[in-house]
Amino acid sequence: MSDRATRVGILLFDQFDLIDAGGPYEVFLTASRLVERDGGPPIYDVVLISPDGADAVAYGGMTITGTVPVADVGRLDVVVIPGLIALDDARGDAQIMAAVRALAAGSTLVTSVCTGAFLLSDAGVLDGLPATTHWEDVELLAEQGAVASASSAARWVDNGPVITSGGLTSGLHMALHVVRRLHGLEIAERTARQLDLPWDPAGNRE
Repeated sequence: MSDRATRVGILLFDQFDLIDAGGPYEVFLTASRLVERDGGPPIYDVVLISPDGADAVAYGGMTITGTVPVADVGRLDVVVIPGLIALDDARGDAQIMAAVRALAAGSTLVTSVCTGAFLLSDAGVLDGLPATTHWEDVELLAEQGAVASASSAARWVDNGPVITSGGLTSGLHMALHVVRRLHGLEIAERTARQLDLPWDPAGNRE
C-alpha cells in the first residue's frame, strides 16, 4: 500500500447483521487511531455504503444513516460484505446483488463475514476458491457448486484477493488479519490488545 490511507468500504443493506459490519469497522478505526496516537497519519479511511445511499436498518432495528451510494464510492482498497439471517431475501434482491458485484469489481481486496460468503458466491467471486462462512452454513455453502470447498476449521480463508470469514465475531478476527497483511503484525496485535480480543494470527479456532 502507498502512504495514503487504505480505503475500506463496508456494504450495508436492510437486515444485515450489525456485528458483521461493526466488528471490522471497529478494527480498522482502532488500528488507525493507534497509529495517529503515535503521531503517524491515519492508515484507514472507512466508508459506509448502501446500494442507493438510503438508510440501512440492521437486524433488530438499529438504523445506520449517512451511507454513500455504490455509484459514488469509486475505487476501494478493501470491501467488506456482511451476512444476514434472512439470506434468501438478500440473494433475491437485484439491487443488493448488483451492489455486491460492483463493489467486488471495484476493490483490490474483497472480504466477507458470515453468510456474506453466499452473496460473493452468487456474484461469481468465489468460483473455484475455498471459502468459509458461519459454521451452521458451511455444508450449504459447499453444496452451492461454485466454491472449491468450504471449511469450518479456520476463522478465515485467505485466497489472496478474496478473504471469507466465519460467523459474527469472526469478522473481527478477519479484519485483524487484513490489518496484518496491509500494515504488519505489530499494529494488528496492538489493535487486538486495544480491543481486548484474544487473537490468533494463524486464524485457528479455540
